[in-house]
Amino acid sequence: MRPVKFMPYYFRGFVSTLMLLLGALVSGTHLVQTAVAAPAVQLKLVAEGFVSPLNLVPLPDGSGRLAIGDQVGTVHLLNPDGKLSEQLFFDARSLLTKLNPGFDERGLLGLAFHPQYKSNRKVYMYYSGPRRSNLSTNWDHTSRLAEFKVKAGEPAQVDPASERVLLEIDKPQFNHNCGRLVFGPDGYLYIGVGDGGQGNDSGFGHSEQGNGQDTTKLLGKILRIDVDKGTPYGIPADNPFADGKRGRPEIYAYGLRNPWGISFDRGGTHELLAADVGQNLYEEVNIIVKGGNYGWRVREGFHAFDPSNPDKTPADSAKTDQWGQPFLDPIVEYPHPPRNKIDPTKIQGISVTGGYVYRGGALPELQGKYVFADWSRTWALPDGVLFAASREGQGTGAKWSLEMLSASSPTGAKVGAYVVALGEDGAGELYVLTTARNALTGQTGKVFKIVPKT
Repeated sequence: MRPVKFMPYYFRGFVSTLMLLLGALVSGTHLVQTAVAAPAVQLKLVAEGFVSPLNLVPLPDGSGRLAIGDQVGTVHLLNPDGKLSEQLFFDARSLLTKLNPGFDERGLLGLAFHPQYKSNRKVYMYYSGPRRSNLSTNWDHTSRLAEFKVKAGEPAQVDPASERVLLEIDKPQFNHNCGRLVFGPDGYLYIGVGDGGQGNDSGFGHSEQGNGQDTTKLLGKILRIDVDKGTPYGIPADNPFADGKRGRPEIYAYGLRNPWGISFDRGGTHELLAADVGQNLYEEVNIIVKGGNYGWRVREGFHAFDPSNPDKTPADSAKTDQWGQPFLDPIVEYPHPPRNKIDPTKIQGISVTGGYVYRGGALPELQGKYVFADWSRTWALPDGVLFAASREGQGTGAKWSLEMLSASSPTGAKVGAYVVALGEDGAGELYVLTTARNALTGQTGKVFKIVPKT
């Protein structure tokens, strides 16, 4: 899943109310937003029996089927009749590094289908594999991006022998992996990569300036590659560092901590949005542009960040990166609450979960809004919350307004679970993927569809 400092990634040294207010006075930014009445929706249960379902992706073959990827390494198919296929679409458990039965951020993290899947049957997965044999035992594991093909004559099962590893990224720690995958309208594959783990983007396996700012590393970045050219892939000619002189040619954008959720708006100008999990003080959502630097670890949200004192916002910090390029601000920011002091009337959370700009037909009141979530408002209790952000101005730098989305589940008036991901089907309708545990145990994982409240 996503990040934190060192251990339970959401248990991140919550800051006091006074510190938040002082930070607001220093930065001039309004931090605490009062919850606005938002459209009420219902969560309709469509599938269950998972451990921690992290991906829901439609098969682009006209079948109406949805692939649901579970963090522990299995991929199920949800048929249009609402039933899960008895046979797994893919079982990747043998490919994974050994996962912790308790809290873990490793596993099967990303799933995407080739835009021409109907003819070429290619599937892409990002998973946490055992560390490469040439690495010292200080390293935790090696993340792998791999291409697979569906078995000939068997449209509902991936051939494990077809694996073609495209990219390997060595990870110093177990957390901040990201691994989210999405094909863009340009046909290229976009890959979210976390900063390597631990806290403050520092320590073993982290550059002096932090991996997010080090363009010689793939950690802390959004990557873009051409899976249809090259060996094992091609580099789009307009990638910011395509010539390899100032950075890795795969890099599309940088300065990110752990972008847990990347998606293209299927309408409008097809912007790429990424929810980047913060450390101790702020969560954020960004519009990602080619060559953009989003500030981590120099900035957290709209604010300066000091890795030697992460619980306090510095008065000021650098405004530009090593190339003289201005850091780009998010479109949405919200604060962490003081430890164990949740105010349900305010927008708060501890780990942002990325979503989608709604372009479906069932909920016209959400049209054009970015619907996303927070994993939970507390570490110990499953208390995920849904949000809706609305564009207020023009351009990628304009702030969006933010409101809590009133969502009732089959068990009560709120989500009542940890929200680990959102998904989008072929018609643009949205799904909420949850688990009742902050550990990889049991089968409490469920998939809900967001529907109008009746």
